[in-house]
Amino acid sequence: MSRPLILASTSEIRLRLLRAAGVDVTAIAARIDEDSLRASLQAEAATPRDIADALAEMKAARLADRHPLVLGCDQVLEFRGQVWGKPATVDEARTQLVALRGTTHRLLSAAVLYEDARPVWRHVGEVRLTMRPFSDAYLDAYLSRNWDSIRHSVGGYKLEEEGARLFERVDGEYFAVLGLPLFALLGYLGQRGIIAA
Repeated sequence: MSRPLILASTSEIRLRLLRAAGVDVTAIAARIDEDSLRASLQAEAATPRDIADALAEMKAARLADRHPLVLGCDQVLEFRGQVWGKPATVDEARTQLVALRGTTHRLLSAAVLYEDARPVWRHVGEVRLTMRPFSDAYLDAYLSRNWDSIRHSVGGYKLEEEGARLFERVDGEYFAVLGLPLFALLGYLGQRGIIAA
Protein backbone atom coordinates (compact mmCIF):
# COMPACT_ATOMS: atom_id res chain seq x y z
CA MET A 1 0.00 0.00 0.00
CA SER A 2 1.44 3.37 -0.95
CA ARG A 3 2.09 6.11 1.59
CA PRO A 4 0.98 9.69 0.93
CA LEU A 5 3.70 12.08 -0.22
CA ILE A 6 3.77 15.85 0.16
CA LEU A 7 5.29 17.74 -2.76
CA ALA A 8 6.79 20.94 -1.35
CA SER A 9 5.93 22.92 -4.44
CA THR A 10 3.23 24.60 -6.48
CA SER A 11 4.62 23.11 -9.71
CA GLU A 12 1.69 21.78 -11.70
CA ILE A 13 3.93 19.72 -13.98
CA ARG A 14 5.68 17.92 -11.10
CA LEU A 15 2.36 17.19 -9.43
CA ARG A 16 0.91 15.92 -12.70
CA LEU A 17 3.94 13.67 -13.36
CA LEU A 18 3.79 12.11 -9.89
CA ARG A 19 0.05 11.50 -10.07
CA ALA A 20 0.33 10.04 -13.58
CA ALA A 21 2.94 7.61 -12.20
CA GLY A 22 0.44 6.46 -9.56
CA VAL A 23 1.97 8.24 -6.56
CA ASP A 24 -0.43 9.37 -3.80
CA VAL A 25 0.71 13.01 -3.65
CA THR A 26 -0.53 16.37 -2.45
CA ALA A 27 1.18 19.68 -3.24
CA ILE A 28 1.77 22.27 -0.54
CA ALA A 29 3.77 25.42 -1.25
CA ALA A 30 7.02 25.70 0.69
CA ARG A 31 7.46 29.40 1.37
CA ILE A 32 11.13 30.16 0.83
CA ASP A 33 12.83 33.11 -0.86
CA GLU A 34 14.42 31.22 -3.75
CA ASP A 35 16.00 34.28 -5.37
CA SER A 36 17.80 35.35 -2.19
CA LEU A 37 18.91 31.82 -1.39
CA ARG A 38 20.18 31.28 -4.93
CA ALA A 39 22.07 34.60 -4.83
CA SER A 40 23.60 33.71 -1.45
CA LEU A 41 24.73 30.30 -2.69
CA GLN A 42 26.21 31.85 -5.83
CA ALA A 43 28.07 34.42 -3.72
CA GLU A 44 29.59 31.51 -1.81
CA ALA A 45 30.74 30.00 -5.14
CA ALA A 46 28.46 26.95 -4.83
CA THR A 47 28.34 24.78 -7.94
CA PRO A 48 25.14 24.74 -10.02
CA ARG A 49 24.53 21.16 -8.86
CA ASP A 50 24.89 22.17 -5.21
CA ILE A 51 22.57 25.15 -5.71
CA ALA A 52 19.81 22.95 -7.16
CA ASP A 53 20.28 20.40 -4.37
CA ALA A 54 20.30 23.01 -1.58
CA LEU A 55 17.15 24.71 -2.86
CA ALA A 56 15.34 21.37 -3.14
CA GLU A 57 16.38 20.46 0.39
CA MET A 58 15.30 23.81 1.82
CA LYS A 59 11.83 23.31 0.34
CA ALA A 60 11.48 19.82 1.80
CA ALA A 61 12.86 20.89 5.17
CA ARG A 62 10.33 23.74 5.38
CA LEU A 63 7.44 21.25 5.57
CA ALA A 64 9.17 18.22 7.10
CA ASP A 65 8.20 18.98 10.70
CA ARG A 66 4.48 18.83 9.85
CA HIS A 67 4.41 15.93 7.38
CA PRO A 68 6.04 12.50 7.57
CA LEU A 69 7.08 12.25 3.89
CA VAL A 70 8.04 15.39 1.96
CA LEU A 71 9.65 15.83 -1.46
CA GLY A 72 11.46 19.06 -2.33
CA CYS A 73 12.51 19.81 -5.91
CA ASP A 74 14.35 22.54 -7.73
CA GLN A 75 15.84 23.08 -11.15
CA VAL A 76 18.62 25.36 -12.33
CA LEU A 77 19.98 26.08 -15.77
CA GLU A 78 23.78 26.19 -16.06
CA PHE A 79 25.37 27.87 -19.05
CA ARG A 80 29.06 28.64 -19.29
CA GLY A 81 29.47 28.52 -15.52
CA GLN A 82 26.51 30.76 -14.74
CA VAL A 83 23.24 29.74 -13.08
CA TRP A 84 20.03 31.11 -14.56
CA GLY A 85 16.59 31.24 -13.02
CA LYS A 86 13.22 32.06 -14.49
CA PRO A 87 13.21 35.15 -16.71
CA ALA A 88 11.45 38.10 -15.07
CA THR A 89 10.49 39.85 -18.32
CA VAL A 90 10.03 39.09 -22.01
CA ASP A 91 13.25 41.00 -22.71
CA GLU A 92 15.15 38.86 -20.20
CA ALA A 93 13.74 35.69 -21.80
CA ARG A 94 14.80 36.97 -25.22
CA THR A 95 18.34 37.70 -23.96
CA GLN A 96 18.59 34.22 -22.45
CA LEU A 97 17.32 32.47 -25.57
CA VAL A 98 19.62 34.49 -27.86
CA ALA A 99 22.58 33.44 -25.68
CA LEU A 100 21.51 29.78 -25.74
CA ARG A 101 20.74 29.70 -29.48
CA GLY A 102 23.02 27.29 -31.35
CA THR A 103 24.76 26.12 -28.14
CA THR A 104 24.48 23.44 -25.46
CA HIS A 105 23.47 24.06 -21.85
CA ARG A 106 22.62 21.93 -18.81
CA LEU A 107 19.49 21.59 -16.72
CA LEU A 108 20.04 20.24 -13.21
CA SER A 109 16.88 18.88 -11.57
CA ALA A 110 17.28 18.10 -7.88
CA ALA A 111 14.97 16.11 -5.63
CA VAL A 112 15.37 15.63 -1.88
CA LEU A 113 13.10 13.38 0.17
CA TYR A 114 12.54 13.91 3.89
CA GLU A 115 11.07 11.16 6.03
CA ASP A 116 10.20 11.78 9.67
CA ALA A 117 11.86 15.24 9.54
CA ARG A 118 15.22 14.08 8.21
CA PRO A 119 16.69 13.78 4.71
CA VAL A 120 16.77 10.16 3.54
CA TRP A 121 17.35 10.43 -0.23
CA ARG A 122 18.58 12.92 -2.79
CA HIS A 123 19.29 12.91 -6.49
CA VAL A 124 20.28 15.48 -9.10
CA GLY A 125 19.36 14.61 -12.67
CA GLU A 126 21.43 16.27 -15.39
CA VAL A 127 20.27 16.88 -18.95
CA ARG A 128 22.25 18.47 -21.77
CA LEU A 129 20.19 20.38 -24.31
CA THR A 130 21.37 21.75 -27.66
CA MET A 131 19.37 24.54 -29.27
CA ARG A 132 18.87 25.08 -32.97
CA PRO A 133 20.09 28.28 -34.63
CA PHE A 134 16.54 29.74 -34.95
CA SER A 135 15.85 33.15 -36.49
CA ASP A 136 15.17 36.38 -34.62
CA ALA A 137 11.75 36.57 -36.30
CA TYR A 138 10.80 33.12 -35.04
CA LEU A 139 12.11 33.96 -31.55
CA ASP A 140 10.02 37.12 -31.32
CA ALA A 141 6.89 35.28 -32.49
CA TYR A 142 7.62 32.42 -30.05
CA LEU A 143 7.93 34.82 -27.12
CA SER A 144 4.75 36.64 -28.10
CA ARG A 145 2.76 33.40 -28.28
CA ASN A 146 4.22 31.70 -25.22
CA TRP A 147 5.24 34.30 -22.63
CA ASP A 148 2.43 33.53 -20.17
CA SER A 149 3.61 29.93 -19.94
CA ILE A 150 7.39 30.18 -20.28
CA ARG A 151 7.81 32.90 -17.67
CA HIS A 152 7.42 30.09 -15.11
CA SER A 153 10.33 28.10 -16.56
CA VAL A 154 14.09 28.46 -16.30
CA GLY A 155 15.63 29.41 -19.62
CA GLY A 156 12.40 30.76 -21.09
CA TYR A 157 11.16 27.56 -22.70
CA LYS A 158 9.09 24.45 -22.02
CA LEU A 159 10.14 21.35 -23.90
CA GLU A 160 6.67 19.86 -23.46
CA GLU A 161 5.18 22.76 -25.42
CA GLU A 162 6.24 24.78 -28.47
CA GLY A 163 9.69 25.09 -26.88
CA ALA A 164 10.47 21.68 -28.40
CA ARG A 165 10.93 23.49 -31.73
CA LEU A 166 13.92 25.37 -30.28
CA PHE A 167 15.99 22.20 -29.86
CA GLU A 168 17.91 19.81 -32.06
CA ARG A 169 19.18 17.44 -29.35
CA VAL A 170 18.42 16.47 -25.75
CA ASP A 171 20.66 14.08 -23.83
CA GLY A 172 19.16 12.81 -20.59
CA GLU A 173 15.86 11.94 -18.95
CA TYR A 174 12.88 13.78 -20.39
CA PHE A 175 11.21 14.06 -16.97
CA ALA A 176 14.31 15.78 -15.58
CA VAL A 177 13.86 18.45 -18.25
CA LEU A 178 10.40 18.99 -16.78
CA GLY A 179 11.95 19.46 -13.33
CA LEU A 180 11.72 16.02 -11.74
CA PRO A 181 14.22 13.11 -11.92
CA LEU A 182 11.24 10.76 -11.94
CA PHE A 183 12.90 7.42 -12.71
CA ALA A 184 15.36 7.67 -9.82
CA LEU A 185 12.63 8.83 -7.44
CA LEU A 186 10.22 6.03 -8.39
CA GLY A 187 13.03 3.51 -8.01
CA TYR A 188 13.74 4.68 -4.47
CA LEU A 189 10.08 4.87 -3.45
CA GLY A 190 9.53 1.35 -4.75
CA GLN A 191 12.64 -0.01 -3.06
CA ARG A 192 11.53 1.41 0.28
CA GLY A 193 7.97 0.12 -0.09
CA ILE A 194 6.53 3.64 -0.15
CA ILE A 195 4.88 2.72 -3.45
CA ALA A 196 4.17 -0.74 -4.81
CA ALA A 197 6.97 -2.15 -6.94
